[in-house]
Amino acid sequence: MNILFCSVGRRCELLKDFRKSMGDELKIVVTDHSEVAPAMAFADRAYQVPLIHDPDYISIILSICKKEKIDAVTTLIDPEIMLLAQNREAFEELGVIVLAPYEETARRCFDKYEMYQFLTKHQINTIKTFGTYEEFLDAYQKKEISLPVFVKPRTGSGSVGARKIENLELLHQVTEADESLIIQELMTGLDLDADVYVDTISRKPVAMFSKRKLSTTIGGANKTISFKDEALFEFIKKALSVMEFCGPLDMDFFYQDGQYYLSEINPRFGGAYLHAYGAGVDFVKLIAENVKGNTNKENIGSYEEDVVMMMYDSVVIRKKSDIDGLVKKV
Repeated sequence: MNILFCSVGRRCELLKDFRKSMGDELKIVVTDHSEVAPAMAFADRAYQVPLIHDPDYISIILSICKKEKIDAVTTLIDPEIMLLAQNREAFEELGVIVLAPYEETARRCFDKYEMYQFLTKHQINTIKTFGTYEEFLDAYQKKEISLPVFVKPRTGSGSVGARKIENLELLHQVTEADESLIIQELMTGLDLDADVYVDTISRKPVAMFSKRKLSTTIGGANKTISFKDEALFEFIKKALSVMEFCGPLDMDFFYQDGQYYLSEINPRFGGAYLHAYGAGVDFVKLIAENVKGNTNKENIGSYEEDVVMMMYDSVVIRKKSDIDGLVKKV
C-alpha cells in the first residue's frame, strides 16, 4: 500500500503506527508547506508544497499521487478535508481512494452551526447552538437556555477561541467583536471521544473505539481512558447513517442526564487515535483491505476497557543536509 498524508505536520507517532502495522509492504508519502515538519522524517518520500489555498495546490497533489502510485490519500488538518472531497473524482480517476467524507458531509463537519441544524432536523441529540447573539437572547428571555454558555468559532479546529462566558454583557461584547463565534449550551457531563472507521466500500462503520477524556489541551485530549457502551455504539451508527463518510473519523460527545450528545465530527485521524491503535483497534489494516478491494467486516467494541493513554512531547533531530536530501520541493 502506498499512502499519501497531506499536511502531515507533527503526526510522527501516527506514521510510526502505520509502519508498525504494514512494515515493508507500506510506502509512506507525505506533504507539508514547511520543509521542517517533524513527521517528514518518518516518511519514505516527502514533498514541500504550497499552502492549501494556492490555485495550483490540488494539481500538485494529484501529480504526486501519479508519480508515487498512491493508493489512498488523507489529510491531517480540517481545512483541507473539503478540498479532497471536492476533488474526489480527479483522485479516483488515478485509482486513489480518498479517505475523506463526501462534499456535503465535509461542509457540515466544518461548519458547526450547519451541523447543529442538520442533526436537530434528523432528531440526533446534539448541543443546543445559536448562530447569533440575537438568536441566543430570544431563547434566553424565553428561559430555553441559561448562563453560563460556551462560545467557539463556527468553523476551524483545535479549540482556538473557545471559552466559557458567564454574563450577557460579556457575551454581547465578544460576539459583536467576532461574528464568526457561535454560542452553545455549557455541557457539564462527561467529555467523551470516539475513533470510528467507515469502510470505503460498504460505507458503514466497521470499527469504533470510545474513550473518556481525562485531560485536554488546545488541539484535543492528551490523557484518555477507554470504555465500552453499546448505547453509544448504536448512537454513533444512527448519527452516521444520515451522512456520507469514508475512512477514519474523530467524534466528540458529551454524556449528560443519561443521554449522549454529539458535539462535532472531525472526519480524519484524530490526534488521540494513537490510543485506539495502542489498544488494538487497527485502522491501518482496515485501509489496506479497502485498498485491495475487500470490504471489512464489522468488528465493534473489540478492545479492553480501562486502558489509559498518556500523551507526551518528543523531538526529531536531523542534520540540515539529511532534511534537504529527503524533502523534495515542488
